[in-house]
Amino acid sequence: MIEIERKFLVNSNNFKTQSYNSFKIKQGFLNTHKERTVRVRLKGDIGYITVKGASSKNGLSRFEWEKEITTNEANSLLKLCENGVIDKTRYEVKSGNHIFEIDEFYGENAGLIIAEIELTSENESFEKPNWLGKEVTGEIKYYNSQLSIMPFNKW
Repeated sequence: MIEIERKFLVNSNNFKTQSYNSFKIKQGFLNTHKERTVRVRLKGDIGYITVKGASSKNGLSRFEWEKEITTNEANSLLKLCENGVIDKTRYEVKSGNHIFEIDEFYGENAGLIIAEIELTSENESFEKPNWLGKEVTGEIKYYNSQLSIMPFNKW
């Protein structure tokens, strides 16, 4: 239940031609406390509720628990969320033995594109595609929970 993840800015739209899958995501937060977040997500037509713990000092790992819920449950819970619902399209791109999830944000976060890769260990190596930009792992302002509070267009 520990998620190990690295985040990067994206420096071009070239990832779109390499994507093998994409879907819309709408998500809100029932809680955005720094020690824990509770997220409600609609990923296409599937709902999820996710609890994440505080990040490690280097920002690479944290506790994550996720459960699939019905679309109706997700829509009901989204109505209870704090202000600042996140709207984005997620693209999936295979790179070597890994999959990058690239989020193109809309609304108040329009213009921001972030790539994430999940790893099995903090020092696991991976292939870096040419569209991968600056690493922002551990930079809290790039967490979705923080983008819901202080959107990209207000930086």
